[in-house]
Amino acid sequence: MFTIVFYALAAIGLIASFFADRRKTTQSLLKGWRAFAGILPEFVVILIATGLILAYLSPEVIASLIGEHSGVTGVVLASLVGSVTLIPGFIAFPLAALLLQKGAGILPIAAFVSALMMVGVVTFPLERKTFGTRVALTRNLLAFLFSLLVAVVLWIVLGGTGPGAADVAVSVGVLIAGGGIL
Repeated sequence: MFTIVFYALAAIGLIASFFADRRKTTQSLLKGWRAFAGILPEFVVILIATGLILAYLSPEVIASLIGEHSGVTGVVLASLVGSVTLIPGFIAFPLAALLLQKGAGILPIAAFVSALMMVGVVTFPLERKTFGTRVALTRNLLAFLFSLLVAVVLWIVLGGTGPGAADVAVSVGVLIAGGGIL
């Protein structure tokens, strides 16, 4: 129902825009179509890759790597994978939902999505060129640690449940304190 309301509002807005200025509305629709066509190839490749990975990785394998019982290893692994993956947000969240359905744990998925959105290993060369090596490295390191901190905060919000979650909290604390960040 919620989605239908938003589609209806978008349709009403489009019709109102069309009546207000037909030329601008047509230009906007063409610009939007070109932007969609520009991301479509990447989108299709990511969907195919995700489908193949999920088809070949059984729920048992996913659960053993990044499941509720994977502890610190699962959270750090998920955060590392998120750090080196370049996926847009509109794909990341459905992917996270699929991984949860296939046996992944909430804490590793929180770390995965956080790292995916914040850490830029793939974009590091551009960051280094724009901001300098020290700033780019510091930003990415802090973003990585923050992705782990997200898992700890989620663990606290969920009441500290889940095997290995306390280990994640202690490990992130040691990483932050040991790195001289606090």
